[in-house]
Amino acid sequence: MTRRASIVKIASAGVAAGLISGLVKLGWEALLPPRTPERDETNPPQEFLQQHGLTKEQTHATYEYNGHEIPWVSLMLHFGFSSGISAFYSVLGHYVPLVKMGNGTMFGLATWAGAHLIAMPMLGIVPDAKDQPAEEHISEAAGHMVWNWVNQAVLDDLLARQDEKQ
Repeated sequence: MTRRASIVKIASAGVAAGLISGLVKLGWEALLPPRTPERDETNPPQEFLQQHGLTKEQTHATYEYNGHEIPWVSLMLHFGFSSGISAFYSVLGHYVPLVKMGNGTMFGLATWAGAHLIAMPMLGIVPDAKDQPAEEHISEAAGHMVWNWVNQAVLDDLLARQDEKQ
């Protein structure tokens, strides 16, 4: 197998893991909502898109399922970030195994800190870290650790299955 084919295989497994872990993160947030209802009226993905030219009507677009309004635009961004970061993690972890410390939980924690404490406040998507409630930090930090632990578990399984086929 060529080096390029190997990277594509590893990144593809990361995308698949990101879809599964994205579902887990949604479930986590249903149990431990990170934001107050007021702050969740426009969630961070919606705020990000509105800062980049989409209207509130576009970013709050929904479809109905079983009597519930489901925010499909937010979900697209949620799963896009989850899959993209998981693919990056998968390839990076292949070349820098230290990244997988704690079965991926430390990378999840670093992702939370980089996104929620540094990047999103700097971009005006969420308040400064000191102005976010403790419940948000707890939910997001632990949720990101679980999210990337799931990424690692799925990656281990998918890549082992691919190796068995060769």
